[in-house]
Amino acid sequence: MAIWNLGSINADMVYALPHLPAPGETLAANGLDRFLGGKGANMSVAVARAGARVNHIGAVGSDGRWARDRLTEYGVDTRYIAEVEVPTGHAIIAVDAQGENLIVLYPGANHALDVRQLGQALASANTGDLLVMQNETNAQVEAARLGHELGLTVCYAAAPFQAQAVQAVLPYLDFLILNEVEAEQLQQETGLSAADIPVRHVIVTLGSKGARYLQQGCEPVDFAAHKVQAIDTTGAGDTFTGYVLAGMDRGMPMEQAILQANRAAALMVTRHGTADVIPDLREVRDAQFD
Repeated sequence: MAIWNLGSINADMVYALPHLPAPGETLAANGLDRFLGGKGANMSVAVARAGARVNHIGAVGSDGRWARDRLTEYGVDTRYIAEVEVPTGHAIIAVDAQGENLIVLYPGANHALDVRQLGQALASANTGDLLVMQNETNAQVEAARLGHELGLTVCYAAAPFQAQAVQAVLPYLDFLILNEVEAEQLQQETGLSAADIPVRHVIVTLGSKGARYLQQGCEPVDFAAHKVQAIDTTGAGDTFTGYVLAGMDRGMPMEQAILQANRAAALMVTRHGTADVIPDLREVRDAQFD
Protein backbone atom coordinates (compact mmCIF):
# COMPACT_ATOMS: atom_id res chain seq x y z
CA MET A 1 0.00 0.00 0.00
CA ALA A 2 1.06 3.59 -0.55
CA ILE A 3 -0.18 7.15 -0.23
CA TRP A 4 -0.23 9.55 -3.17
CA ASN A 5 -0.33 13.23 -2.26
CA LEU A 6 -1.25 15.88 -4.81
CA GLY A 7 0.11 18.63 -2.63
CA SER A 8 1.52 22.13 -2.40
CA ILE A 9 5.17 22.87 -1.72
CA ASN A 10 6.04 26.28 -0.27
CA ALA A 11 9.00 28.15 1.09
CA ASP A 12 7.89 29.84 4.32
CA MET A 13 9.97 33.01 4.70
CA VAL A 14 9.47 34.27 8.26
CA TYR A 15 10.70 37.81 9.03
CA ALA A 16 10.95 39.04 12.62
CA LEU A 17 9.94 42.70 12.81
CA PRO A 18 9.77 45.23 15.67
CA HIS A 19 6.17 45.92 14.62
CA LEU A 20 3.97 45.25 11.61
CA PRO A 21 4.53 47.86 8.90
CA ALA A 22 2.06 50.65 8.20
CA PRO A 23 1.20 51.51 4.57
CA GLY A 24 4.25 53.05 2.91
CA GLU A 25 6.57 52.23 5.82
CA THR A 26 9.96 50.56 5.29
CA LEU A 27 11.20 48.34 8.12
CA ALA A 28 14.43 46.46 8.72
CA ALA A 29 13.86 42.86 9.85
CA ASN A 30 15.55 41.59 12.99
CA GLY A 31 15.78 38.05 11.64
CA LEU A 32 14.84 35.67 8.84
CA ASP A 33 14.07 31.96 8.90
CA ARG A 34 13.23 29.79 5.90
CA PHE A 35 11.10 26.70 6.46
CA LEU A 36 9.72 24.02 4.21
CA GLY A 37 5.95 24.51 4.16
CA GLY A 38 2.73 24.20 2.24
CA LYS A 39 -0.09 21.98 3.45
CA GLY A 40 0.86 19.30 0.95
CA ALA A 41 4.52 19.16 1.95
CA ASN A 42 3.56 19.14 5.62
CA MET A 43 1.24 16.16 5.10
CA SER A 44 3.81 14.21 3.10
CA VAL A 45 6.42 14.68 5.81
CA ALA A 46 3.90 13.66 8.48
CA VAL A 47 3.02 10.50 6.56
CA ALA A 48 6.68 9.59 6.12
CA ARG A 49 7.46 10.24 9.78
CA ALA A 50 4.47 8.10 10.74
CA GLY A 51 6.12 5.18 8.97
CA ALA A 52 4.12 4.99 5.73
CA ARG A 53 5.23 5.27 2.12
CA VAL A 54 4.23 8.53 0.44
CA ASN A 55 4.63 9.70 -3.15
CA HIS A 56 4.36 13.47 -3.57
CA ILE A 57 2.86 14.84 -6.78
CA GLY A 58 3.57 18.53 -7.19
CA ALA A 59 5.73 21.20 -8.76
CA VAL A 60 8.51 23.63 -7.88
CA GLY A 61 10.45 26.22 -9.84
CA SER A 62 14.21 26.12 -10.33
CA ASP A 63 14.43 28.10 -7.09
CA GLY A 64 12.76 25.25 -5.21
CA ARG A 65 15.16 22.38 -5.72
CA TRP A 66 16.18 22.67 -2.05
CA ALA A 67 12.55 21.96 -1.06
CA ARG A 68 12.41 18.82 -3.19
CA ASP A 69 15.76 17.69 -1.78
CA ARG A 70 14.56 18.27 1.78
CA LEU A 71 11.41 16.22 1.17
CA THR A 72 13.64 13.42 -0.11
CA GLU A 73 15.75 13.64 3.04
CA TYR A 74 12.60 13.28 5.12
CA GLY A 75 11.66 10.03 3.37
CA VAL A 76 9.19 11.30 0.77
CA ASP A 77 9.28 9.85 -2.76
CA THR A 78 9.83 12.96 -4.90
CA ARG A 79 10.00 11.40 -8.38
CA TYR A 80 6.68 13.00 -9.31
CA ILE A 81 7.62 16.56 -8.35
CA ALA A 82 8.11 18.49 -11.59
CA GLU A 83 10.32 21.51 -12.13
CA VAL A 84 8.35 24.19 -13.98
CA GLU A 85 9.07 27.66 -15.36
CA VAL A 86 7.18 29.36 -12.54
CA PRO A 87 8.70 30.34 -9.18
CA THR A 88 8.13 27.99 -6.28
CA GLY A 89 5.14 28.81 -4.11
CA HIS A 90 6.04 30.78 -1.06
CA ALA A 91 4.65 32.62 1.92
CA ILE A 92 6.13 35.86 3.22
CA ILE A 93 5.31 35.94 6.92
CA ALA A 94 5.98 39.02 9.05
CA VAL A 95 5.86 38.52 12.82
CA ASP A 96 6.11 41.33 15.37
CA ALA A 97 7.41 41.20 18.94
CA GLN A 98 3.92 40.43 20.29
CA GLY A 99 3.43 37.48 17.93
CA GLU A 100 0.99 39.23 15.60
CA ASN A 101 1.57 38.43 11.95
CA LEU A 102 0.69 39.21 8.38
CA ILE A 103 1.09 36.76 5.50
CA VAL A 104 1.46 37.21 1.75
CA LEU A 105 0.94 33.92 -0.10
CA TYR A 106 2.13 33.32 -3.66
CA PRO A 107 0.82 30.01 -5.13
CA GLY A 108 3.39 29.92 -7.93
CA ALA A 109 4.32 26.45 -9.17
CA ASN A 110 1.57 24.85 -7.07
CA HIS A 111 -0.93 26.02 -9.70
CA ALA A 112 1.23 25.06 -12.68
CA LEU A 113 0.89 21.28 -12.51
CA ASP A 114 0.38 19.56 -15.88
CA VAL A 115 -2.59 17.19 -15.70
CA ARG A 116 -0.62 14.72 -17.85
CA GLN A 117 1.96 14.56 -15.06
CA LEU A 118 -0.82 13.58 -12.68
CA GLY A 119 -1.89 10.72 -14.94
CA GLN A 120 1.68 9.50 -15.33
CA ALA A 121 2.16 9.42 -11.57
CA LEU A 122 -1.09 7.65 -10.73
CA ALA A 123 -0.42 5.05 -13.43
CA SER A 124 1.92 3.54 -10.84
CA ALA A 125 -0.75 3.43 -8.12
CA ASN A 126 -2.44 0.21 -7.07
CA THR A 127 -6.06 -0.42 -6.19
CA GLY A 128 -6.52 0.32 -2.50
CA ASP A 129 -3.78 2.96 -2.33
CA LEU A 130 -4.74 6.31 -0.80
CA LEU A 131 -4.88 9.60 -2.72
CA VAL A 132 -5.01 12.86 -0.76
CA MET A 133 -5.45 16.45 -1.93
CA GLN A 134 -5.76 19.90 -0.38
CA ASN A 135 -7.07 23.15 -1.81
CA GLU A 136 -3.62 24.58 -2.62
CA THR A 137 -3.01 23.15 -6.10
CA ASN A 138 -4.71 22.98 -9.45
CA ALA A 139 -6.09 19.69 -10.91
CA GLN A 140 -7.98 18.67 -7.77
CA VAL A 141 -11.12 17.54 -9.57
CA GLU A 142 -9.14 15.69 -12.23
CA ALA A 143 -7.15 13.91 -9.53
CA ALA A 144 -10.24 12.96 -7.51
CA ARG A 145 -12.01 11.61 -10.57
CA LEU A 146 -8.98 9.64 -11.74
CA GLY A 147 -8.32 8.26 -8.28
CA HIS A 148 -11.93 7.13 -8.00
CA GLU A 149 -11.76 5.43 -11.41
CA LEU A 150 -8.54 3.64 -10.40
CA GLY A 151 -10.06 2.28 -7.21
CA LEU A 152 -8.00 4.42 -4.86
CA THR A 153 -9.28 5.63 -1.49
CA VAL A 154 -9.77 9.32 -2.27
CA CYS A 155 -9.19 11.74 0.62
CA TYR A 156 -9.62 15.51 0.77
CA ALA A 157 -8.35 17.96 3.37
CA ALA A 158 -10.69 20.91 2.89
CA ALA A 159 -8.23 23.76 3.48
CA PRO A 160 -7.83 26.54 2.62
CA PHE A 161 -11.62 26.22 2.68
CA GLN A 162 -13.80 26.96 -0.33
CA ALA A 163 -17.26 25.40 -0.38
CA GLN A 164 -17.21 25.19 -4.18
CA ALA A 165 -13.92 23.27 -4.15
CA VAL A 166 -15.33 20.73 -1.68
CA GLN A 167 -18.54 20.33 -3.67
CA ALA A 168 -16.56 19.76 -6.89
CA VAL A 169 -14.68 16.74 -5.48
CA LEU A 170 -17.41 15.44 -3.15
CA PRO A 171 -18.81 12.80 -5.57
CA TYR A 172 -15.43 11.05 -5.68
CA LEU A 173 -14.48 11.11 -1.99
CA ASP A 174 -14.10 8.28 0.51
CA PHE A 175 -12.69 10.46 3.29
CA LEU A 176 -13.15 14.15 4.11
CA ILE A 177 -11.39 16.05 6.87
CA LEU A 178 -12.28 19.61 7.84
CA ASN A 179 -12.31 21.75 10.95
CA GLU A 180 -15.30 22.92 12.95
CA VAL A 181 -15.59 26.31 11.23
CA GLU A 182 -15.25 24.75 7.78
CA ALA A 183 -17.96 22.21 8.62
CA GLU A 184 -20.29 25.07 9.56
CA GLN A 185 -19.44 26.95 6.36
CA LEU A 186 -20.08 23.86 4.27
CA GLN A 187 -23.45 23.37 5.96
CA GLN A 188 -24.39 26.97 5.21
CA GLU A 189 -23.57 26.44 1.53
CA THR A 190 -25.05 22.97 1.05
CA GLY A 191 -27.50 22.41 3.90
CA LEU A 192 -25.56 19.26 4.84
CA SER A 193 -24.41 18.78 8.40
CA ALA A 194 -21.19 16.86 8.95
CA ALA A 195 -23.24 13.76 9.74
CA ASP A 196 -25.15 14.07 6.45
CA ILE A 197 -22.19 14.51 4.12
CA PRO A 198 -22.33 11.59 1.64
CA VAL A 199 -18.78 10.42 2.32
CA ARG A 200 -17.90 7.17 4.08
CA HIS A 201 -15.42 8.70 6.54
CA VAL A 202 -15.62 12.28 7.84
CA ILE A 203 -13.41 13.79 10.54
CA VAL A 204 -14.15 17.21 12.00
CA THR A 205 -11.18 18.58 13.93
CA LEU A 206 -12.10 20.66 16.97
CA GLY A 207 -8.82 22.32 17.89
CA SER A 208 -8.07 22.07 21.61
CA LYS A 209 -11.28 20.05 22.04
CA GLY A 210 -10.03 17.16 19.90
CA ALA A 211 -11.82 15.60 16.94
CA ARG A 212 -15.10 13.96 15.94
CA TYR A 213 -15.25 10.92 13.66
CA LEU A 214 -18.38 10.27 11.65
CA GLN A 215 -18.75 7.04 9.70
CA GLN A 216 -21.81 6.49 7.54
CA GLY A 217 -24.38 4.43 9.39
CA CYS A 218 -22.68 4.80 12.78
CA GLU A 219 -22.92 7.11 15.75
CA PRO A 220 -20.31 9.90 15.94
CA VAL A 221 -17.26 9.21 18.10
CA ASP A 222 -15.47 12.04 19.93
CA PHE A 223 -11.75 12.03 20.74
CA ALA A 224 -10.42 14.43 23.36
CA ALA A 225 -7.23 16.37 22.66
CA HIS A 226 -4.20 16.03 24.92
CA LYS A 227 -3.62 18.99 27.23
CA VAL A 228 -0.35 20.72 26.37
CA GLN A 229 1.11 24.23 26.47
CA ALA A 230 0.73 25.28 22.84
CA ILE A 231 3.31 27.71 21.47
CA ASP A 232 2.62 27.42 17.71
CA THR A 233 -0.38 25.73 16.09
CA THR A 234 1.00 26.06 12.54
CA GLY A 235 1.02 22.69 10.79
CA ALA A 236 -0.77 20.84 13.59
CA GLY A 237 -3.79 20.06 11.40
CA ASP A 238 -1.55 18.84 8.59
CA THR A 239 0.34 16.64 11.05
CA PHE A 240 -2.94 15.19 12.33
CA THR A 241 -4.12 14.44 8.78
CA GLY A 242 -0.82 12.86 7.74
CA TYR A 243 -0.83 10.57 10.77
CA VAL A 244 -4.45 9.54 10.19
CA LEU A 245 -3.67 8.69 6.56
CA ALA A 246 -0.57 6.74 7.55
CA GLY A 247 -2.62 4.78 10.05
CA MET A 248 -5.25 4.01 7.43
CA ASP A 249 -2.57 2.91 4.99
CA ARG A 250 -1.04 0.59 7.59
CA GLY A 251 -4.40 -1.06 8.25
CA MET A 252 -5.18 0.51 11.62
CA PRO A 253 -8.82 0.83 12.68
CA MET A 254 -9.82 4.47 12.20
CA GLU A 255 -10.21 5.01 15.94
CA GLN A 256 -6.62 3.87 16.56
CA ALA A 257 -5.32 6.04 13.72
CA ILE A 258 -7.08 9.09 15.21
CA LEU A 259 -5.69 8.43 18.68
CA GLN A 260 -2.17 8.29 17.28
CA ALA A 261 -2.78 11.42 15.19
CA ASN A 262 -4.02 13.26 18.29
CA ARG A 263 -0.72 12.50 20.02
CA ALA A 264 1.28 13.74 17.02
CA ALA A 265 -0.73 16.98 16.79
CA ALA A 266 -0.31 17.59 20.52
CA LEU A 267 3.46 17.34 20.16
CA MET A 268 3.44 19.55 17.07
CA VAL A 269 1.83 22.53 18.81
CA THR A 270 4.70 22.59 21.33
CA ARG A 271 7.20 23.40 18.54
CA HIS A 272 7.96 26.38 16.31
CA GLY A 273 8.01 25.65 12.58
CA THR A 274 6.23 23.54 9.99
CA ALA A 275 7.37 20.47 8.05
CA ASP A 276 10.87 20.55 9.51
CA VAL A 277 9.69 19.92 13.09
CA ILE A 278 6.91 17.35 12.60
CA PRO A 279 7.44 14.58 15.18
CA ASP A 280 8.37 11.06 14.12
CA LEU A 281 6.59 7.89 15.18
CA ARG A 282 9.00 7.09 18.01
CA GLU A 283 8.52 10.54 19.53
CA VAL A 284 4.75 10.19 19.25
CA ARG A 285 4.72 6.78 20.94
CA ASP A 286 7.11 7.83 23.69
CA ALA A 287 5.41 11.15 24.49
CA GLN A 288 4.06 11.59 28.01
CA PHE A 289 0.92 13.68 28.47
CA ASP A 290 -0.85 14.73 31.65
